[in-house]
Amino acid sequence: MTDTDTVWLSREAYDRLVAELEHLKSEGRAEASEAIERAREHGDISENAEYEVAKEEQGKLESRIREIERTLARATVGETEAGDTVSLGNLVTIVDEDGEELQVVIADREDKFPGLTSVSPQSPLGGALLGRTLHDEVRYHAPAGELTVTITAIDTP
Repeated sequence: MTDTDTVWLSREAYDRLVAELEHLKSEGRAEASEAIERAREHGDISENAEYEVAKEEQGKLESRIREIERTLARATVGETEAGDTVSLGNLVTIVDEDGEELQVVIADREDKFPGLTSVSPQSPLGGALLGRTLHDEVRYHAPAGELTVTITAIDTP
């Protein structure tokens, strides 16, 4: 498994996802089945909008279950440590070419850091920062073109 295959999650995010998965597999599936059964009672399912909505909601629920299962299967859980090299879970301070400073956390979108910007390791910026060291000048390709940032700090969130 490479660094970009790994999903770094804080203990809080991991526990939240496990609880959500348990809820979706039990109560969520039961509620979806009940909604489909109620809709079927309204007659012909070929022209039953309520049935179509219930089936669509069931599809979304199953999709979310698969997404959480994939995330948890690839998860590395714990606290990251500050150091000289950017790794999953680090809070990285960067300065762009215009002198604007930004702090980003290299983390999966499932991990929430209030007040901080999370950057996926699969994103152009996140991927470019991983493995780089303090004071490195990092070039990456973004939708706006090639951009350059300098790493000024590597810390923990």
